[in-house]
Amino acid sequence: MTQADENQISEQKLLIDRLPNKLLFSILDNPHESTVIVDSQGKILFMSKSYKKIGVTDINNAIGKNIRDVLPHSKVYRVLETGRAEIAKTIFVDGKDRLVSRVPILSNGKIIGAIGKVIFWEPEKIKEMEKVINLLQGKIKHYKKRLKNIYRSRYSVDNIIGRTPSILSAKEMVEKSSRINSPVLITGESGTGKELFAHAIHHMSQRKDFPFVRVNCSSIPKELMESELFGYEPGAFTGANPKGQKGKFSKADKGSIFLDEIGDLPMELQPKLLRAIQEKEIERLGGRPEKLDFRVIAATNRNLENMVLEKTFRLDLYYRLNVINISLPPLRLLKNDIKDMAFFFLNELKKDIPKDIKNISEEAMASLENHHWPGNVRELRNTMERAMINCEGKIIEITDLPVFLLEASLKHFPETKSSLLFRDQMAKAEKSIINNTLKISKGNRTLAAQILGIHRTGLQKKLKKYGITQNPF
Repeated sequence: MTQADENQISEQKLLIDRLPNKLLFSILDNPHESTVIVDSQGKILFMSKSYKKIGVTDINNAIGKNIRDVLPHSKVYRVLETGRAEIAKTIFVDGKDRLVSRVPILSNGKIIGAIGKVIFWEPEKIKEMEKVINLLQGKIKHYKKRLKNIYRSRYSVDNIIGRTPSILSAKEMVEKSSRINSPVLITGESGTGKELFAHAIHHMSQRKDFPFVRVNCSSIPKELMESELFGYEPGAFTGANPKGQKGKFSKADKGSIFLDEIGDLPMELQPKLLRAIQEKEIERLGGRPEKLDFRVIAATNRNLENMVLEKTFRLDLYYRLNVINISLPPLRLLKNDIKDMAFFFLNELKKDIPKDIKNISEEAMASLENHHWPGNVRELRNTMERAMINCEGKIIEITDLPVFLLEASLKHFPETKSSLLFRDQMAKAEKSIINNTLKISKGNRTLAAQILGIHRTGLQKKLKKYGITQNPF
């Protein structure tokens, strides 16, 4: 024992000596717990009066006897043998549950005795404690589930629709990249499903049970980008949260962080991102470096190689991100997949649009397949949603599609004898849609143009083309 330990014990003895004996006895013999103290041989030195409730009829006669003779079921002797404390053990004595703690008493590292306490005498109090613990555990489970729902992957590889070689190749890259932790760069036009692929990579990886944190680099103000990504310590800057804030990288620990629109990341932050990816270490504003375990998935619709040449994107960061590249084709190159995608969206949207729509007519499908789709898969989904809202039967007809889609279909077909019937049907469908829209808008042409998704001038030309010269409504 060190001199410091001896001094501390001496100070404690002085404090105890100052306490009145009556107070010390009241502490040991309080009605809320039962206490027994034994020496190193198990001889009872003290026993509280409440032990009468479990069969010790003569407390005074028990003093000096071995605890095994007085309380045969007591395990205090086990603590004397092992020297290990047993805290909050549940025992069943005399038809009741009790919570027991047994602690060795040491002096100079040697066991000189032990103390046993029966805590919360009434079993009802144990049940109350169990209720509180169960309630707290339930709350913890609930908040963990909520947190997991916030930072989780929503899509798997099964959500990637398509059988064309380019899509199958991209799906194969998802499966390969999910087995390793190297950075992934997903490239493609806006609306091609880059985020869906990022979700699928995380969902197939060993990190799937940990957070999937999404960051849109184009939507965060430049001056807030660093604190959003890396976080900050309390008082790091004026107006900061007094408790500090975790950054997106910290929230993605053990999981994946998806940096969407990475081409919009400010040039001055690119070195810090590069260091974070290379060293797996981030530094909060006003704080110290922190080691983390995360996987980076980035996406962009911009040409990063051109940005490198223009010196608006760092070459070393580009190489670090572009370890695995998944290039997504635009929808106009996936004509053979449009039908599968359209039916996929049809079934998916039924969750929000409760209509018993079972099919898509040949004319409507031909129109979908012949559209250029500048907005890619996102535009197709929006188009299917509008068509389902317009549809009054069980089959989506060509008249349920937006007007701009009919226009594109008319331009696509040359004026040959084989296509005249189709073009005539399309023109009638477009005229019908315009008339129905004017009815809905009660003749308000500005509103009708907005509903149709075209400019008011464009609507005027169509009215003239189809001979709708007056407002009959």
